[in-house]
Amino acid sequence: MAKADIPALKEPSGLLRTDRKRLDGVTLLPWKQGKCVTWDVNSERHTQSYVHETFQTQGATAEAVAEKNTNKYTSLAQSYLFVPVAAETMGAINKDGMDFLSDLGRRSTRTTDDHRESAFFFQRLCYNAVAVLGTFSNTTPEDKM
Repeated sequence: MAKADIPALKEPSGLLRTDRKRLDGVTLLPWKQGKCVTWDVNSERHTQSYVHETFQTQGATAEAVAEKNTNKYTSLAQSYLFVPVAAETMGAINKDGMDFLSDLGRRSTRTTDDHRESAFFFQRLCYNAVAVLGTFSNTTPEDKM
């Protein structure tokens, strides 16, 4: 968000939840349709509960997790745009999350006036995902690729 010159808060409190869990972020200025955007990022390993969907469609786990989060935050829709960003270990990202990240990359490109900025943004995302995966004690060499 900083690269795109968009003021935002990380893990804002008091937006909605009463169980002390927080969304991952919220913009301080309207994003679209006169509303600020909130987002929640999840990374899902291929767990038993999503095996059936994953075998049928690539990215199905990401879409299922995104739908679950969207349902969890439906009451935000009156005041905010909510974007679930769900990534699978193998790299698939849900459609709405990818649209949001692509839009953020385009905004960064406009702000920095560097046509490579969007590509750099996605490289940083991939690098961070690999770094996080490396922190799991039960990862195999195949998971880290």
